[in-house]
Amino acid sequence: MAKYYHTIEGEFSMKKGVLFSPQIAYETWGALNSSRDNAVLVFTGLSPSAHIASSVEDNSPGWWEDMVGPGKPIDTRQYYVICVNSLGSCFGSTGAASLNPKTGQVYRLEFPQLCIEDIAKSSAEVIHALNINSLYATVGASMGGMTALAFCILYPDLSRSLVSISSAARALPFAIALRSLQREIIREDPDWKNGLYPLDAPPASGMRLARKLGMISYRSASEWETRFGRERASNTSDEENTGPFQSSFEIESYLEHQARTFIGKFDTNCYLYLSQAMDLFDSADFGGCLEQAFSRLKISRAKIIGVTTDILFPIQQQIELSEHLEKVVKKVSFDCLKSEQGHDSFLVDMDRFRPVISSFFAN
Repeated sequence: MAKYYHTIEGEFSMKKGVLFSPQIAYETWGALNSSRDNAVLVFTGLSPSAHIASSVEDNSPGWWEDMVGPGKPIDTRQYYVICVNSLGSCFGSTGAASLNPKTGQVYRLEFPQLCIEDIAKSSAEVIHALNINSLYATVGASMGGMTALAFCILYPDLSRSLVSISSAARALPFAIALRSLQREIIREDPDWKNGLYPLDAPPASGMRLARKLGMISYRSASEWETRFGRERASNTSDEENTGPFQSSFEIESYLEHQARTFIGKFDTNCYLYLSQAMDLFDSADFGGCLEQAFSRLKISRAKIIGVTTDILFPIQQQIELSEHLEKVVKKVSFDCLKSEQGHDSFLVDMDRFRPVISSFFAN
């Protein structure tokens, strides 16, 4: 594994604005073959960094540790894996928490409106800089699946296949409503200060509540019934859990723990920009309808994976994506997995996800 930073020299035109010399962080595993055609580009969800897997240089576990590496489904003995940190994020790529080179000040809300297409475009700059003309596959889950699809539409000659996991061709009202409420909760926190909060003192209350709402949408009711039931919390001595309406149940303690560990790990303004980018994305924008948009694709294979308990990207969206791809792509396979962990299943249910990913890359 090696970590790199690619600077896009000069003006970088976005869908809704311009950045000057933005930087994109990315990590790589494996090696390019002599034909330079064994590269796999992986796009992340909203909050992960580019650290998808551990290595000798950095042995900290990656966010998809069980999926990428020697002898794993995406085998780095065979493939050269590139994972990019999204433009707009806060793990090395230029975003709202970065310095504006023209002013010397942090962008904050001066950062242009971010779109999924901008993330795809900036990642294409990395691929071109690596002198790669043909990717074996472009892979993405959740927001990353949207970016992977946009990438394949925008750059039809760059990728030979697509793997979309728990994602969709566009955001639906339910998901938009959830993310909209998360953003409102953050903006209503007085400590947000219209985006001018000190970077070392983020709006903790807003981020905490937004994260709780997010966790509710990432998992499933059936998983929590099995995992927590109506078990009472064993520790209610926390200051947040005092008073007449203190937390009583283990599920409440779980949400509180998840929310607290998120605070300070992800810049608030970056979170807002990426969240809105997901809502704005609609593949139909590439031609007026999905049929016209997908007619631009030149991939020869596609793997679409969905989960029955996913409420954020419901299985019907994966079916829609698969059906439209079948009209223009020679080989499309769709897997409907009965995971209990909801939207987050691709991160935790390796017993179900490893075989389907492995079969795709084994071919």
